[in-house]
Amino acid sequence: MAKELEFLFDYGSPFSYLANIQMPGFAKRNSVAVVYRPILLGAVLKATGNSSPMAVPAKARYFAEELRRWASRYGVAFKLNPHPFMANTLFLMRGAVAAQKLGVFGAYHDAIFRAVWVEGLDLGDKAVLSDVLKRGGVNPVELIAASERQDVKDELRRNTEDAVARGAFGAPTFFVGSEMFWGNDRFDFVEEALRRQ
Repeated sequence: MAKELEFLFDYGSPFSYLANIQMPGFAKRNSVAVVYRPILLGAVLKATGNSSPMAVPAKARYFAEELRRWASRYGVAFKLNPHPFMANTLFLMRGAVAAQKLGVFGAYHDAIFRAVWVEGLDLGDKAVLSDVLKRGGVNPVELIAASERQDVKDELRRNTEDAVARGAFGAPTFFVGSEMFWGNDRFDFVEEALRRQ
C-alpha cells in the first residue's frame, strides 16, 4: 500500500502556501501520495480558542519577517496580501472542494495560491477571481456554481470538524496516519514519520 501524507490547508494561510511549494518535491523524494484536505482555518481557530498570529501586533511584525525568510530560503516569490477577503476564505475553500469534485484541483490550487501570495490579488472580487480561474485553465462559471452546491459545503464543514477532532489548531497541518505535525517547518519530522510507516 502506498504511503499517504494528509495536507490540511487554507488559502488564507501564508505558511500553507510555503508548505505547498515544497509538496511536489517532498512527495517524490519520499514516494508518498499527498491527500489535499481543504479546511476553513477561521472555523478551526474559533473551535480551538486559537487566533491568527496577525491579530497580535508584535507577532504580526515577527511573522512578516519570518515569511520573508522562508520565501528566501525556498527561492520563491512572496507578497503579503492586504485585501479584506483574507479574513474569510470560505468561498475559496469551498472552491477547493468543488475543484476536487470537478477534477480540476491541481489547476485551481496552483492558481489560487499564486494569486493570493505571489500576485497579492483581491479574490473577494468575483471578477478578479473569474479572471484568475480563466488564466489557470479553470472554467469560472462551472467552478463558482459547483462551490454553491450543498455536498461541497458539507464536505468542507466535515473536513474542518474532522481536523479539530483530530487535534488540529492551525494550518498547515500534516497527518501521517494518526500522527500530527503543524507548521511549514516540520518536514523533517514528517519525513521521519513516513520512514517509520
